[in-house]
Amino acid sequence: MSLLRKSRLILMAFSLALGAAIISQAVFMAEAVQRIFVEKASFSSIMLILGILLAVMALRTWLTYGNGKVGLHMAARAKTAMRGKVLQNLTEASMFSSLQGQTGGKVSVALDAVDEADSYFSQYMPRMMEASIIPILILVVAFTLHANTGWILLCTAPFIPLFMILVGLQTKNKSEEKYEQLAAFSGTFLDSLQGLVTLKIFGRASRQQQEIERSSLGYRDSTMSILKIAFTNTFMLEAIVMLSIGIVALELAIQLLVYKSMTFHTAFLLLLLVPEFYSLLKNTGTAFHSGRTSMGAIRKVEQMLEETEQTSEKGSDQKLQPAGISSLQEDIGALHPSLSTVPPFIELKNIQFHYAPGSFELETGQMSIQPGEKIAIVGKSGSGKTTLLNLISGLLQPTSGEVHMNGRPLMLTPEADWFKQVSYITQHPYIFAGTLAENIAIGAGNDVSHADIEKAAERAGLASLIAQLDQGLDTPVGEGGRGLSGGEKQRLALARAFLKQPSIILFDEPTVGLDLRTEQILQRSIASLSQDATMITVAHRLYTIQQADQIWFMSDGILADSGTHQELLERVPAYAEMVQIQRTGGIA
Repeated sequence: MSLLRKSRLILMAFSLALGAAIISQAVFMAEAVQRIFVEKASFSSIMLILGILLAVMALRTWLTYGNGKVGLHMAARAKTAMRGKVLQNLTEASMFSSLQGQTGGKVSVALDAVDEADSYFSQYMPRMMEASIIPILILVVAFTLHANTGWILLCTAPFIPLFMILVGLQTKNKSEEKYEQLAAFSGTFLDSLQGLVTLKIFGRASRQQQEIERSSLGYRDSTMSILKIAFTNTFMLEAIVMLSIGIVALELAIQLLVYKSMTFHTAFLLLLLVPEFYSLLKNTGTAFHSGRTSMGAIRKVEQMLEETEQTSEKGSDQKLQPAGISSLQEDIGALHPSLSTVPPFIELKNIQFHYAPGSFELETGQMSIQPGEKIAIVGKSGSGKTTLLNLISGLLQPTSGEVHMNGRPLMLTPEADWFKQVSYITQHPYIFAGTLAENIAIGAGNDVSHADIEKAAERAGLASLIAQLDQGLDTPVGEGGRGLSGGEKQRLALARAFLKQPSIILFDEPTVGLDLRTEQILQRSIASLSQDATMITVAHRLYTIQQADQIWFMSDGILADSGTHQELLERVPAYAEMVQIQRTGGIA
């Protein structure tokens, strides 16, 4: 039985007990008033009734508190599960999906929208459970004591939920609009902060300020429109409740004073129960409004999850794996707890890929990479080199075809095991807020020693930098710490790879844009690192190309040809032209 189902059953039990407590409180209060003011009984003679009345009131208070606590626990569990789902979805999304949308908008949904869902579970569900049980109990008592009162309650009560539904639907739409405005505002604000220098350089700071102001005012207007609906909702509910109680009181007064067909005890008991009846419906109306607002937030979370999943499918053009694939992955994981440290034999079997229908397309045909081989991927900008590297690494899934490792499809290899054997060094490695040592140790496991980190840093050419720092490897870097140059970032990324000792190393030409001395240091480190590993490099430098065992030439998304440097010079004019431009100092 799920936790949510258990919580609902507990809410039902609390609501039943609360309904009995409300009716009992009215009964004992009516009896006490009857004894004192009608029968003129002594105060001492009703002490027992008053004691029971106090006990029932205390029980009612405790049950109300218990209902609220159950709702809060439900809200806490639901928000934890929802936020976990959002974070898991973002973490497991494909690279293409991760690049879609604004970061600020995603953060806003993961934090603000999930928090706004609180009132649905903490208020809406407990109040709706109470409204579905307690008013029915009061109606049964009203019909038993005086049928006319029961009919009045039954006829006037539907006006409250009807009004709630009409207002709630409008609130839900406004709430969704509010969160769209909030996501847009968050995204615009974060983009402006990240690109502030660029905005200043190009004289766009003032215009971006106006854009932030416009987005902020849009969010304000959406919030105020919801508050307007809330105030209108409260006024109308109060008006309906007062009129309904007045009708019941008038009918009881006529029966009691004119027709004398009812006792004071019965009339007073009904008068005590009627406000409780309408109060429950009114509170439910308020909770319903909050619940509709929360539903807008929940819907926003669901939309983000759906959009991420749909975008992932567009990027890979694949359905979710059937249960059989999942179990097969588990079986493989059990048989192969970790891949061998020996470089695998890699095959590309007619891979095709596109980010979206009608967009850039990539084709490879049949290609293979021997263990330990050095591959250079070359071609003009936009020809698909980095996309091919992402497909080989497993960061992107092919639209059709497969990547095989040692004869087994890569998609059937447990992801955690696979990435233990791979290092991917881009042109702009990400540096986390932390120390140099912590950044180097990322992904190397928990058993790495400080000496291992020092050795990896030294092999990557970071020894001279560390020697200049007062705190050495314990120097804070990244956000809030010491800034690193492009070459220093690349060396740090290489140090991560030296520590990890992968069997496959992927480079998105890390030496582009560096000075000659820094490039030479990195080239020596890369040569040392790749001695016992397969190395696949998106190459721009002629030196890198000439040192490769095999060169893959990409042209407009197609792996047009492959071979050694000399072979491609002889049979691929476009490749020969690219090499000639490199030799004469131009840009390939």
